[in-house]
Amino acid sequence: MAETAGRTATVSRTTNETSISVSVNIDGTGKAKISTGVGFFDHMLDQLCRHSLIDMEITAKGDLHIDDHHTVEDTGIALGQALSKALGDRKGIARYASLDLVMDETMTKAGIDISGRPFLVWNVNFSAPKIGTFDTELVREFFQALSQHAGMTLHVLNHYGANNHHIAETCFKAVARVLRSATEIDPRQAGRVPSTKGTLV
Repeated sequence: MAETAGRTATVSRTTNETSISVSVNIDGTGKAKISTGVGFFDHMLDQLCRHSLIDMEITAKGDLHIDDHHTVEDTGIALGQALSKALGDRKGIARYASLDLVMDETMTKAGIDISGRPFLVWNVNFSAPKIGTFDTELVREFFQALSQHAGMTLHVLNHYGANNHHIAETCFKAVARVLRSATEIDPRQAGRVPSTKGTLV
């Protein structure tokens, strides 16, 4: 089920593995209300929300007795769907953005094209399989699901870093900042779709 009004949207997704509810407001102030049952993931989603200035309410209940995989991936799917619906025909948006983001010893680049063509290029390596109890491979799984269902091309490149928490956090923060820039309305576009094809969906 999905509802859309302005640049807001609500998506509910229920499977045998998870039950997810996501609401977003593209033109928000970064208000977060997040509960997935996965502490580290909640922390990362809070960063995504705060630094994109997109208001997000995310509630997820998943089969955590198995592992975190289904919850993380399905949250990415639902969030991507909500962002796509909130953006609508994508008229007037900046569309592109790229940013190098630093956090202590770590630097990560994110580049985005809200193109309607989903694609993820992921060049991020972790030196350990877990951050606390969280599987580091799930960072990629989240962004794969997000880019696929939001209809955006996303490139993430970790230049360097020693601390795996910092590497993951810079990925979320960098994507947040490019998402913020690319979804902003460009007054020079005058409500046009930013494509010579006339469509981004």
